[in-house]
Order: sequence, then C-alpha cells, then structure tokens
Amino acid sequence: MASRKEVLEVAGREVTVTNPDKVFFPQSGRTKLDLVRYYLAVADGVLRGVGDRPMALKRYVNGIEGEAFYQKRAPQSRPEWIGTVELRFPSGRTAHEIVVTDAAQLAWVVNLGCVDLHPHPVRAVDLQHPDELRVDLDPVPGVPWSDVREVALVVREALTDFGLTGWPKTSGSRGFHVYCRIEPRWTFPEVRRAAVALAREVEQRVPQLATSRWWKEERHGVFVDYNQNAKDRTTASAYAVRPTADARVSTPLRWDEVPDCVPEEFTMDSVPARFAQSGDPWSGIDDAPGSLTALLELAERHADAGLADAPWPPHFEKQEGEPTRAQPSRRRAPDAGTVPTPAPGKSSGPTGRRRSTMPLIEIARAARKDEAMAGLERWKARYPRVWEYLEPADVLVDSMRGRSSTWTRIRVNLHNVPEDERPAQEALEVDFDPWGGRPPSANP
Repeated sequence: MASRKEVLEVAGREVTVTNPDKVFFPQSGRTKLDLVRYYLAVADGVLRGVGDRPMALKRYVNGIEGEAFYQKRAPQSRPEWIGTVELRFPSGRTAHEIVVTDAAQLAWVVNLGCVDLHPHPVRAVDLQHPDELRVDLDPVPGVPWSDVREVALVVREALTDFGLTGWPKTSGSRGFHVYCRIEPRWTFPEVRRAAVALAREVEQRVPQLATSRWWKEERHGVFVDYNQNAKDRTTASAYAVRPTADARVSTPLRWDEVPDCVPEEFTMDSVPARFAQSGDPWSGIDDAPGSLTALLELAERHADAGLADAPWPPHFEKQEGEPTRAQPSRRRAPDAGTVPTPAPGKSSGPTGRRRSTMPLIEIARAARKDEAMAGLERWKARYPRVWEYLEPADVLVDSMRGRSSTWTRIRVNLHNVPEDERPAQEALEVDFDPWGGRPPSANP
C-alpha cells in the first residue's frame, strides 16, 4: 500500500511531506509533519540564520533514534525551484549544496529528514569570505551550566571591547553559541585567526572557567572552540531542533535573558509560542556587520609574544606555524590484528599522530553512542578501583565523522590514577570500522 503523503501550500508552492506520520521523537510521539510545521511557525527566524547559505544535510530518515548520515551533495531528484551552489572543500573535492531562500525550500529540506540545520558561515554570492564569526562554548563533562552562562557573558564583554556585537543563543545541547555578523572581506584563515585570538583573550580573562586548549585531555571548564570558524565546519543554526528526546531548540536570546536562561525550557513545543509572542531577538543581526581588524591586531600581538597558531582540525592540511597535531588514522583496533592505539607518550610512526602528554587509553569505537557507552560500562565493571579515581572530564566521548555518518570514540585519561594502578591499552570493547560503513538506506 502506498505511503500517505500530505501536500502543504508554502510560499506559493506545493510542498509534499512524505510519510508525515512517521514518529521522529519517540518520547513525545512528535512526527515528521510536526517537525515541518514547527519550522514553518518560526520560518522568519530560521531564514535569518540559514537564508542564502549553502547547507550540509544531516538526515535522520528514521527519526532521532535511527542512524543519521551527512549528505553534502544536493539530491539529484529535486524540484527545479531548489537552488544550489558549488563548494570546494579542504580535501579538494567539490559538491553542489542546497541553498535555502524561502519557507517552501525550508519545508522541502526538513522533509528529507533534516532535524537540525547546518549552514556554512558564508553567503552563496561570496563563498570565500565569511560574514559570520561563530563562538562555540563547549563545556567539559561535569561543568555546571552556570559556568557556561558566565563565560558567555565574558565573551560578550570581550567582543564589545574589540568592536563587535555578539548575538547569543543556546546550542540546544550542553553548550552555548555567540554569533557576530562581520563584513565579508576576510578569508576563512583570517576569520579563524581572529577566533583564536578571541578564545585566548577569554581564557586570559577567566582562566579558572575557560580554556582555548584544543586537545580534550588538556581542557578544563568551558572550551572556546575557535575551529568552528575553519572552512567546511558547520554548527546548528538559530531555531534548529536538536536530536534530543525533548526536541530541544537552539534558541536565540536577548543578553538580559542569558544570566538566568535554562536550555531545557526551549523546545519544539515552547519556542513557536515564544516566537509569536516576543518575536525574534536576532531581528537586527544583519543591521551592522562588524570589523575583525582589532581582533587580528590582537592576534599579531600574540604572535609577537611567541604564541604559535592553535591546532587545526585533523582533516586539514598542516598549516604554516601550526604546532604538531593528530592526523586521521584509519587503522583498526588491536583485536583486528593491526597496530593498536599508541601507548601514552609513544609515537605511532608514519601516520604523524601527536604525542599526547596525558596517559590515554582507548575504550571503544562504535557506530552508535549507546553501543560505545555500553562498552565503557563493561570496562568500568572490570576496573572499579580505577573508576574511583576518575573525574567526569577524564572520560573523553568524541563524536567523530566517518565517510557520511558520525561514530563515537571513547577514551579515558588516567592522569588521576596512580601510575602503578593504570591499566594498559587492551582490545577495544567495541571495534567499529568507521571507514568501511555506508549511509543507511531508508524512505524519508
């Protein structure tokens, strides 16, 4: 029997929602059609964040509890009114990505199973010069939400001191975002350089709360993630629904709301009413784009003081002046009969992996986070005495990019464990090959 469809009239076009009754949020029973209607209810705000920007598609074709996969290339089968633009990535590859300009195109993208939206920080008319500086505050495990809010307020002060206006929003997860519209006249490396300078400035102002350290095992407090400004990096847009059980939303705020904001209050159910009653706090974000000149001058002073460039993401080519960093490794885990993760302080040879200063062991590589966490629980049961020494920040849970989908890696930092009690690297509890898989096939 043919699947039910629902046709919506949106922005003068007919948009077909396939499988509208498919449950995307099992805890609440919210369906795909509910998700589409949510985005249409806040479309003006969404388009302020994603409009005219190329967008990577993160598709949850079976809802948030199914496997998600990334799709950079626009589907070949699409209406003629869906626009695209060709991007060139750091790898040298190219792809035509979707560019959303109106509510009908937005609804069409959400129908593909895109729960949250991931636009690039450039407009389609100028792909080489970002018009957005993005500050992503990422707390390490165990850091209270009050610290995240406090660091966000310090970010605002620092931006103001350097001539920029910050626009705050919850991330919809554990973190917080502050965006700045900037004049589109600086390259990606220059924008990232300004972001590094800002991260170091925030760290200097509140060293007990914030860090600019890239390596997870070296962080404390709230990490100011400058690498979100590297080319090809995307973050959840304003009003994006996140794949959480309560359908939490990355919600724009006024600055006077930040000291008392609670992210759990902003969900797919509550945000449309807030938007209808109070409007969009970011309605003026495009009115006065700022200059990066002052932050780039700060970066020059940092360089003159001997500060090297901060590490780049591993899939980027080594940059001039950049310290040693990890390169992506495609080797399997020890029980697959290949070279294991290097022991602490050891080099893994020709792959060029960084020598960590911390005693790290790897626990699991899994296609799904719940599988990785189950592996961690098995390891924990074998080493209860070791577990007693560990702080929340010592368990490093990383969401990693595979060919087209994310996978989860778990490592443990043993620096708080007495040296004679530290377990050695063993065969992984879960040993998933992230480069051998393929995206799921399903009917969205």
